[in-house]
Amino acid sequence: MTQTPSGPAGPPLPSLLVLAFLAGCGTARSYEGSPQWRDGRFHNPKEWPVRPGIPELFRWQFSGRPDASLGFVPKVVKNDGARLRADRETFSLTFMGHATVLVQGGGVSVLTDPVFSRYLGFIPRLAPPGVAPKDLPPIDVVVISHNHRDHLDEASVRALSPRVHYVVPLGLASWFRARGLPNVSELDWWQSTTLTIGETGRRVTLTLVPAQHWSQREIGDAGQSLWGGYVIELAGRRVYFAGDTGYPAAFREIGRRFPSIDYALVPIGAYAPRWFMRPQHIGPEEAAQVFREVGARAMLPIHWGTFCLSDEPMDEPPRLLLSAMGADAGRVLPQAIGETYFEPSVPQPERN
Repeated sequence: MTQTPSGPAGPPLPSLLVLAFLAGCGTARSYEGSPQWRDGRFHNPKEWPVRPGIPELFRWQFSGRPDASLGFVPKVVKNDGARLRADRETFSLTFMGHATVLVQGGGVSVLTDPVFSRYLGFIPRLAPPGVAPKDLPPIDVVVISHNHRDHLDEASVRALSPRVHYVVPLGLASWFRARGLPNVSELDWWQSTTLTIGETGRRVTLTLVPAQHWSQREIGDAGQSLWGGYVIELAGRRVYFAGDTGYPAAFREIGRRFPSIDYALVPIGAYAPRWFMRPQHIGPEEAAQVFREVGARAMLPIHWGTFCLSDEPMDEPPRLLLSAMGADAGRVLPQAIGETYFEPSVPQPERN
């Protein structure tokens, strides 16, 4: 590959965010060329909302949280991956659970934020991955939105072939190289890379776009790597993968720079309580607004129904989303874990 620069749920446990605040140690580096790098770490733009700190985190964690997963059974569609392996030409989207989506078309397979593990620390997975890792088609490219453990999982990365090319935000390439995975490209916001897949000559272009979030994996490494979403361009389609993000971020600008986005993979879960989550996670109503601001043709809701990370009832996000979408509710793609949307064969417009 070459590149051209351009378990049963129990009572509520402390959130996965605690792991981000309270894990091991980090090493500072420098990225002076990035507009997001200030005072020795990456930051969101100053005009964006400021995320809560450690006092607010503990106020939330010890506030008598509800068991948001009580009685929830995720909807799952059995998918053995056979058609996905046999037909890599037809454009398709497969919801694997949480923020993991298989984007496939034109002979290229891209995976977003792969997480296959049964547990995230002490938080159990409520449904298995939509397609078992062993049943996936060959994965060419993986995009990582940021280093939180529900988006970057070491066991899941190691379950993939070493031939995979990883595209990551600034500051994360060293994590992969330290694990013997040298095929990695780092991007700043609005930077792109075009990868040529094997000997086929097929190409995929990936652009890191802004997200209103943060990074931390160990104590002392807050902001030492960047975060973001991606615009994935393959097989004549544009797919926007939002990663984790609050609002307002840069959604209108993403839509302006990338007109005619075909599909938006937008998070709809982990939004309660709003006083804590608002600066870092959108809710269903905001997801509908994001969909309109980026100008997408259809939406696949992600980041819900797999891990209980917050306080909203786990069956609530899709119901609120469809209500917020109103007349556009028919543009929301099927949401069951393991379900694949195969695009009908229709002529695609040329891209500018």
